[in-house]
Amino acid sequence: MTDPNAVLKEALTLKPAQKAELIDKLLSSLDKPDKDIDELWAKEAESRIDAYEKGKIKAVTLERVLNKYR
Repeated sequence: MTDPNAVLKEALTLKPAQKAELIDKLLSSLDKPDKDIDELWAKEAESRIDAYEKGKIKAVTLERVLNKYR
């Protein structure tokens, strides 16, 4: 097993594009499908769509959402 600190030390010597590629691959390796979570998100999405269609919730513009985080 390789020491994480040794891997980090070597990764820090990479060019920016290589670092970005490495980061992307590492993050992708953590993104594994989970059937239970997918089902929960599907139910949540359907619930929100239903609430919107019944007028229980309103849509918000993208600009309003982005302004909240600026």
